[in-house]
Amino acid sequence: MSKIETSKEKLTQGNGSYEASDIEVLEGLDAVRRRPGMYIGGVDQKALHHCVYEIMDNSVDEALAGYCNEIQISLNSDNSISVIDNGRGVPVDKVSKTGLSGVETVFTVLHSGGKFGTSSSYKVSGGLHGVGASCVNAVSSKMQVEVYRDNKIHFVEFLGDNPGGTAGKNKEPLKVTGKTDKTGTKVTFWPDPKIFKDQETGKMPVCNREVLATRLREMAFLNKGLKIIFTDDRLQKTDPHYQETYFYEGGIKSYVQFLNSTKTCLHKEVIYFEDTKDDVIVEIALQYTDTYSDSIFAFANNINNPDGGTHLTGLRNALTRIINDYARSSELLKENDENLVGEDAREGLTAIVSVKVKDPQFESQTKVKLLNNEVQTAVMAVLGEGLKDWLDRNPRESKIIIQKAIQARDAREAARKAKNLIRRQSVLESAGGLPGKLADCTNREPERCELFIVEGDSAGGSAKQGRDRLYQAILPLRGKILNVERARIGKIYDNTEIQALIQAIGLSTTGDDVLRPNIDELDLEKLRYHKIVIMTDADVDGAHIRTLLLTFFFRYARPVIENGYMYIAQPPLYKIEKNKKIIYCYNEHQLELAKAELGDKANVQRFKGLGEMMPEQLWETTMNPEKRTLKQVSFEDAADADRIFDILMGDAVAPRREFIEEHAGLAVLDI
Repeated sequence: MSKIETSKEKLTQGNGSYEASDIEVLEGLDAVRRRPGMYIGGVDQKALHHCVYEIMDNSVDEALAGYCNEIQISLNSDNSISVIDNGRGVPVDKVSKTGLSGVETVFTVLHSGGKFGTSSSYKVSGGLHGVGASCVNAVSSKMQVEVYRDNKIHFVEFLGDNPGGTAGKNKEPLKVTGKTDKTGTKVTFWPDPKIFKDQETGKMPVCNREVLATRLREMAFLNKGLKIIFTDDRLQKTDPHYQETYFYEGGIKSYVQFLNSTKTCLHKEVIYFEDTKDDVIVEIALQYTDTYSDSIFAFANNINNPDGGTHLTGLRNALTRIINDYARSSELLKENDENLVGEDAREGLTAIVSVKVKDPQFESQTKVKLLNNEVQTAVMAVLGEGLKDWLDRNPRESKIIIQKAIQARDAREAARKAKNLIRRQSVLESAGGLPGKLADCTNREPERCELFIVEGDSAGGSAKQGRDRLYQAILPLRGKILNVERARIGKIYDNTEIQALIQAIGLSTTGDDVLRPNIDELDLEKLRYHKIVIMTDADVDGAHIRTLLLTFFFRYARPVIENGYMYIAQPPLYKIEKNKKIIYCYNEHQLELAKAELGDKANVQRFKGLGEMMPEQLWETTMNPEKRTLKQVSFEDAADADRIFDILMGDAVAPRREFIEEHAGLAVLDI
């Protein structure tokens, strides 16, 4: 039995007793406090951000309904978070089903709100995002709500950690505390340190300003005319007060301009269409660039749908049809030429499709995919009519777009031929079509297998000797792989190291088996490992190789990241030893603590690379599941991640210099 199986067996053994007395019923918000992960996705920083979004989304829904044009989000000096809007204000009169005021019902009763049923006060909303305001109340040590309505200020305070199974209840009823001529709602909540814990430090996480700013900016783009003011008043040494205002009259048209600000565009104008078909409000903005990947993002009622859905399908189908029709009618495609396929028509495209639908149906609670069939029809109609007209009116720009699509088709054909050649060569070089440099594991269950991607033969040798051969595979790469941000697919398949990656991991699609930028048809069933670990040296070159690899996976195998299969190993930087006692340190802080523990005469060794480590050391510190630290790769916002990869790895130098100067304070010197 393997080490993993032994550990798992111990963890899953119960106490042998299961009686009716063992069944516990949790009522109200107590269930949220007991199992917060079920409601807010965890207890880490990401879950904390989710709580901010839940409160903010209620205000955005007021904007969608046409009653709010300004939202303020504040990170306060006491680590509380405030969200203020100038909407109608949460109702304060009594709800017959609960016997409580509207405010108390919304913030203390699960599955309550004004967005259910045919009599909903919201014609279109992004509400019901998952947990709602009541769950945020439950995981807060305290929450205060002020409602500005009927020329009065209504106030109530809730306590999340109330004793006796009354989590989130208010000790005093809603009361009037003053007069006002404004309308709206102010919610301030204090995240409970008993609930939220950072996985690495064990301490209470704090909001990340940049992550929140990205989401707030996105909301402003998606709701033209909505002003969002973001303030950070937390105590900071260099920046005690921070404020940004997001306001875009151009809406998603401005969003595409923002995403393309570091790219060379093939036409100056952002193509924009807005119309309503069968009660579905459709907005589409698109612009072609000289890049080799497409960046298309889909939203339904302000909710980002990373897996797309019917709106994205409608956009793709209409785009491919209209591009082919125009190419034929303008004779840029000859009679004997095959039609352009979808990825040809989308190469270099940046697009946003945003729909507002009264009753959105999603694939799951996480709302990653929209299912409404009427939305596909509506999007196809709006884009079909609008794009045909635009192409007819702009023949010069249209010709450039079609020519780029034809070049993409030629590159795709070249890539297919290269892939077939690789496959034939692989069969000759290695049994099973695997690269000869791969030291594979003996297990064939992908969910248990790990692949370590290492730089160089030296590190590869140590890793091969130190690994557990049952479930750990090693793939050494020579040098730096191709920067795929600046290369077409044909050139990518010519790169030896990328060939090895594709073959070793089992990257292929459900279609023609050729990878394409931002592919969403990756066949995850063919993946040979469900843990793909980048293990590079802790220096500048290692960081560069890691970035090149992440660029490849983000552009050509994004589902690997989205499904949680991608990790980064954390090898130690130092080994400190005295009197046969050894301590491995992963940062300068740990080194100082180790020096204090072992004294001045301790021997300190700085590891310059993985190749310097003995196989046993590499196993013990970096590869042993019981002791290692792996960082899982993820991204909260695909559009922002897309923009960052373009800045860091694209052709434009000025944006990269600006990014480096802005984030220079986060850099760690490698001396």
